[in-house]
Amino acid sequence: MKRENYKLFFVGIMLYAVVALSACSPSTRITGSWINPQSKGKPISGKSVFIASLSRSIEVRNTIENALADAAAQRNIPVIKSTAYFSPDFYQSTPSREVLLSRISKTGAGTIMTVALIDKESDTRYVPGGAGYAPFPSYRWYGGFYSYYNYWRGAFYEPGYYLTDKTYFMETNVYDAASDELVWSAQSETVNPGSIERFAKEYPKILIERMISDGLLQP
Repeated sequence: MKRENYKLFFVGIMLYAVVALSACSPSTRITGSWINPQSKGKPISGKSVFIASLSRSIEVRNTIENALADAAAQRNIPVIKSTAYFSPDFYQSTPSREVLLSRISKTGAGTIMTVALIDKESDTRYVPGGAGYAPFPSYRWYGGFYSYYNYWRGAFYEPGYYLTDKTYFMETNVYDAASDELVWSAQSETVNPGSIERFAKEYPKILIERMISDGLLQP
């Protein structure tokens, strides 16, 4: 292999690695978090956590609460899911503060965790036509102008398209079940999650990492 081809070969490998790493990177990130000063240095433990996904969609509630429950189980944290405790009819009306807290208190939960979608944005951008730069699979066509031109000719007339990026802003709050006071809060940003299943798969991991760094959970 010629020296020039070696260079193209290694550049191709580097580009492939960058694309592969980008594809595997999570689409969700925590944009900010807050912890009650009185809760610093006092990780939640012992009593179970009541998890409530505040969504009108039963599918979304089930998926998110199941994912959070699975993540909690791996850390030996008992969980009560609102979907398993409250019937669908319970969400049809707004219970009083006393009734709601009393119902949750009867579960024995020490803390309450809520997950809610607080905002959603859409951004449409134009993606021009043509193939991307990929020297690794195409370096053999660099021998002459005609072969190079013939190889890429089809891309000249490939039409572009519009792509809509969707960004979801979530907020997760943790409350003390006895006092009803906010203990911890975090906001996150998710870009093009693809599906609720993919979001639910990565969201608990990112939440736990921030909870540990904020001192809400033991490492």
